[in-house]
Parts: sequence; structure tokens; C-alpha cells
Amino acid sequence: MGRKNRNRQRAQQDRDGKPEGKRNRDDAGWGAGYSEIIKENKLFEHYYTELKIVPEGEFEEFMETMREPLPATIRITGYKSHAKEILHTLKEKYFKEVQDLEVDGQKIEAPQPLSWYPDELAWHTNLSRKILRKSPLLEKFHQFLVSETESGNISRQEAVSMIPPLLLKIEPQHKILDMCAAPGSKTAQLIEMLHSDMDVPFPEGFVIANDVDNKRCYLLVHQAKRLNSPCIMVVNHDASSIPRLHIDQDGKKDVLFYDRILCDVPCSGDGTMRKNIDVWKKWTTSNSLHLHGLQIRIAVRGVEQLAVGGRMVYSTCSLNPIEDEAVIAALLEKSEGALELADASADLPGLKYMPGITSWKVMTKEGQWFSDWSEVPTSRHTQIRPTMFPPTDPEKLANMKLERCMRILPHHQNTGGFFVAVLVKKAPMPWNRRYPKLRNKEVNSSSEAAPAEELQTGGSPADVPPADGSSAEAPVEAVEGETPAEGNPSVPDTPDPSEVKKDNVCGPPPPKKMKLFGFKEDPFVFLTEDDPIFPPIQAFYNLSPDFPKMNVLTRTHEGKKRHLYMVSKELRNVLLNNSERMKVINTGVKVWSRNTDGEQFGCAFRLAQEGIYTLCPYIRARIINISVEDVKVLLTQENPFLSKLEDDAHNQAKKLEMGSIVLRYLPDPQDLDAPQCPIDLCGWRGKTSLRAFVPRNECLHYLRMVGVEVFRDKQGKRNDGSTETQEGSTEDAEGLSQEADLLEQEGEETEQNGSESNTNDTEPVSSSCDGPTS
Repeated sequence: MGRKNRNRQRAQQDRDGKPEGKRNRDDAGWGAGYSEIIKENKLFEHYYTELKIVPEGEFEEFMETMREPLPATIRITGYKSHAKEILHTLKEKYFKEVQDLEVDGQKIEAPQPLSWYPDELAWHTNLSRKILRKSPLLEKFHQFLVSETESGNISRQEAVSMIPPLLLKIEPQHKILDMCAAPGSKTAQLIEMLHSDMDVPFPEGFVIANDVDNKRCYLLVHQAKRLNSPCIMVVNHDASSIPRLHIDQDGKKDVLFYDRILCDVPCSGDGTMRKNIDVWKKWTTSNSLHLHGLQIRIAVRGVEQLAVGGRMVYSTCSLNPIEDEAVIAALLEKSEGALELADASADLPGLKYMPGITSWKVMTKEGQWFSDWSEVPTSRHTQIRPTMFPPTDPEKLANMKLERCMRILPHHQNTGGFFVAVLVKKAPMPWNRRYPKLRNKEVNSSSEAAPAEELQTGGSPADVPPADGSSAEAPVEAVEGETPAEGNPSVPDTPDPSEVKKDNVCGPPPPKKMKLFGFKEDPFVFLTEDDPIFPPIQAFYNLSPDFPKMNVLTRTHEGKKRHLYMVSKELRNVLLNNSERMKVINTGVKVWSRNTDGEQFGCAFRLAQEGIYTLCPYIRARIINISVEDVKVLLTQENPFLSKLEDDAHNQAKKLEMGSIVLRYLPDPQDLDAPQCPIDLCGWRGKTSLRAFVPRNECLHYLRMVGVEVFRDKQGKRNDGSTETQEGSTEDAEGLSQEADLLEQEGEETEQNGSESNTNDTEPVSSSCDGPTS
């Protein structure tokens, strides 16, 4: 290292007591490590003072709140049967322990539920990440949050980010598109709502989560994997030109229209100043001017793919009307009555927000204001577009009802800034050639009229997508009223009859059809009716006759199949009909993994914990019912002998041959101290022992549910936070204590690159070691 570099590093250490480069890990995102950035931007203040989006007399309070760090908020995964247990643990144990504490002179306020989030499943607190990490008093709470986040039971998510999925009003049968999904916290909410009934392993609906950035798609995979859903697909496309997909409907090829679309577009992000401190320095009006056209194109593409009667939520983390009301107004004007703004004021009782504005001006980064398009000089026409201004016709403006938009200001509820609008599609878009049907349990009259209109068009229905163009209004104006002839090759969404693909195989699109970028993904290959690997699985686990075998897939053409996954019937339909037009990063949930040792016992595939709740409704053999005490033994002892189990479980295990098993705990309504939700664990029956095959983070979760807390102190020594452990629990598994490695990662999302081996196929580990015992 050169002398100058050494001196610079030494000076940095002298200033803050720690080496340069380790600073941001503790303080990132909370404002504590950015003292060199002054939280002030005169242009920002001047701009929003002039626009009057903040009520009169509140601007100083608004700015003061913007300069304060953002409170930490967490959301409990609502669809899992364990949600009540997690909520009970948080309220009765951790929240009571932290209230009235004082750390570094700061009093810790008792966490409070978000008043507008259903069932007390979202909470906020003034605890920052730095305080959580550095305070010994809060260390257990911190480790609890991290490990539960890793196991998918808790998400650390900004409060305002939770709003759009709630406003979509999702039902289990809905087909959902998340257009700009990464990093995936909202996607996780969508999946939860789809699985609102845990007794239904395969809901009729699904979520297709898209992002234009290939690397960020792997963040999506990471988020989705925590929820273990067979109804999620991650794809990699530009949202403004995301391809139209096809499905088989009653033996005929049909176009896929979505019942719900989340359109959370890229934005300037000035509502995130409380956590993204760099925005203070970089904010300028030109950011919103540059993004406006892209935002319209994405929104237009969204409403094109929305079913009539469906809902699309448009949202940004920007307070700027150029990115908010201007985009909505342009969309409504181009729709010619096909879209309307829904009144969502009663959907989230307790949420404080400001109604959308109907008058605004446009400002250049030099500070020049324009009130109308007619004032803009020709030299500025490439930067400022007509759609950036409010409509000039008072009647048209009134009919848009822009006041139904919702702008969340930070000082009203101690949150970030946010904008959201709910759009309902009443009729086909003017450039649409068909009337898509909304899939609802109750078909409304408008939907019933749809088939007749489709018959009039004849041939294969498709939309005419807007033409590409740099100007914001060009995508729609260029094609209004056009109805090209059937089979027009200029329409990219029209199916190509020459497409030929193998049955049951969904490979990556060929280079001539779509430019490949990022990591090359392995193909998706569905099992055939006569696949020889399935009969042994069927017999070994005695799968019920209604098991959807055709929904099982693998990620390899050649060689031995290492892992088997499952998707819902509807996603299988999408995969098989669109392999040439979309790039799928990941889909499905892993249900079986190859285990060579198992071949001698009759089945070469053992159960995978990720898919256990998907498979269990169909498994009729190799199930051992266990008690709370059995759960403690199996998850804390390295390789317990059968004799360590209680008599009932011991007798059941003795009757089973060696191999993969299901360990099932069923709640006892009479024992209120025990978990009141079912628990299914993957296991292995050895010669004289049983072993649970559960990922370490989930192992900690289940131990907490039965009253055992494994805690690792700062010196790396493990401590039991509970006295409820039975004899032998002090001999916790070596592998379990390695959970500290995960805890040190702070629960942050990691980018997972590559194909099968490092997206779906992270090996689950047993609670004590990594291999089955014979």
C-alpha cells in the first residue's frame, strides 16, 4: 500500500474509530453514517413550496421530518398459519422487553401497529438498525428479526411500500402481474394474499414478477423463495414492452389478460430522502422530466394487458406531480373513458393522505417555470412534453377526478413520501382489438358481453401495442383507432404459427427471437405421463390419485434429474405456451431432491422442506405424528436415537422402513401453551435414529414456537434464552450454532446468480448436519 493511501486510511480511522470501508455496514440506510451530506436542497424547497402539495402552515414540519431518519417497520407474513404465533411472540416477549429502554441517551418507544394495516400484521418503532446491532439489550430482538426474516415469516419493509398490494384487493383466483418488481417486498405481499387460504396448496391465480435488470431479478428469486409458493414466476423484460403472453383456454390459444397489475414505476425517489441520503445532494427537477415518458409507456403497457373489470395500482416513491398526477392524467385522456380512477379512500381506514392535485406547473433545473405547454419554447420541446401539464379543458379535468389519487406526506404519519392511484378498466382501450374477460367467481354483465365481441373480430385476438417513440404521448397517438389485418407481422404480440417446440419443454428463447442477456437459464422440462422416475415416488409416499403429476418439472434435459419442482396448473399453462416469447428466471417450488442412498430403500428422491406444505395434502404414507417435546429433541440434538422420542412417535417410527419421512405436529386445542398451528418437517428415518432436514433459519423459527430460543452472544458462545428445554437440549447441534453466520448478514438480500444450481437449488440442511444417516 502506498504512503498516501496508508495516511488516508489512518486519518479515516482517527476520525471515527473504525477502518474506512466498514462504516456503511452499520449505518447504511439510517442516516447515521452520512454526516458529510448536508440535508438541505434549496431548489427542492423552492419547488415544493411553489407547487403547494403540503398544506399551508405545515411546510417547516414537512422539511424537519424529511431530515429525520426513517423509523424501522416490519411486516408479519400474513398467509402463513404461523402468523398468529409470531405476532404473539413479538407482543408478549420482545415488544415488552424493549419498551422504556434507553440506549445512547435515546428512549426506546414501544412498537406500535400500523393503524391501517389489517390484523396488526405490520408494526413500526423508532429503533434504527444501528441501535439494534450495537445494543446488547436488544441483541436477542435483533437476532429474532434477522432469522425470522430469513425464514420468510417477517419482512422488514417500509410502511408506505405496503400500501399498493393492499389496494389491489387480491383474491386467490386472480392472475397478477408485477411490472417492476425488484427487490420484491411488494411481490411477497402479493404472494401472501394469493395464498390467503392455506388449506389450498394450488390457488387458481398466480403472480408473474418482472424486472428489467437481470441481476435484480435474483433478488426477486430470493424474496419469493422464502414464501415457498408454486404460484410465482420471475421474468426478465423491459416493462414498457413486456410481451403479450398466451394460454390454452378450452383447447384454443387465447391471450392472457391479468386481473390485477401492480405498476410501481422507476421514479426520482424524492420521497425516500429519509433513508436514501444521497437524494438530498442529487435532487433536481430534470430527474422527473427524464422519467415522465418512461413512466407513461410502462403504465400504457400495463393497462393494455389488464382485463376489463380489473384493477391496476400505479405508484411511485416520488412527491412530484410530473411523475404522479401528470402520468395518471395522460393515461386517462388517452383511454377515452376506458379507465377511471377508483375512490380508495375507504379501503385503508386510518391511513392519512393528501388528495391528488389538479393544478401544477413545470420547472426546469435552471429554475424556469412554465404553466402551460404554449409557453414552452421550441428549444425545450425535447425536454418538456405536453403530457407534463394538467389538462386545459376544465370539464375534462373535472371528469378525471384526480383528487382520488393519494399522496402520503412524511410528517403526517412519520413515514416516507409516496404516491398511489387505483385505476379500474371499464372497457377495451381505444387501440385494443378485443374485450378481455375478468376472471371472477361472479361474472358481471360486462364480462358476459365479452365473448360475443370476440367472435366478431374473428381469428386470433391481440392488442395493437403502441408504437415506440421518444415523446411521452407518441406511444398512444401513433396507433389510436388502428385495426391492422390479421397476421400483420408488424404486430409483435401476434402468435407465430411457425413456432415449433418440444412437448413439455420450456427452454430459453433462441437468440434470433430474443436477445439473451445476463445469466443463461436452464430449460424447464415437465414430467411426461410415462416418466420412469415417478412411479417409485408415487408408491413410496402413497400419493393420492388427484396429485397433479403433470405440474412437476425439472431443470435439465440430460443426465439424472437432481431436483423436482412444482408449479400450479395455470403457471404450467403459461410456461408451455410462451417459451419463445419470454425469459423466465425462476418459477415453482422445490418438492423433491435426489438422494442416492434412498435408492436401496425404494425411492431415490427425498422430500424437500421448501415444498412440504405443497406436497403434504397428497402424501398418505411415511408420516410420523410428533409432540412438542419431540420437536425440541429433533431440532436440538444432532442425531437422536428413536428411543429419545415419546412412546407414540417411537412406535410409529419403528414401523417405517428407512428413508425420507414427514414429521407432523398437530396442535392440541386443550394445551394453549403449545403452538396452535400445524408444523410439518422433512425428516430421515435411519436404522436407529431420526433426523430433521430443516434449513437452519427455519429450525430456529420452529424452536422458538415450542419455547426454545437459541441465542449467540457477541463472543460467539451459544446461550439458551429459555429454561423450557428438556434434558439433552443443551447439546444443541453444531450446525445450528453456525446460524451466527446468517445473523451477521443482517438479513440483507443477496444476489443469487446462475441457473439451476444457485437459484432454486440451494441445498437444505438438517438441523445438525448435512447428510442422511442410514
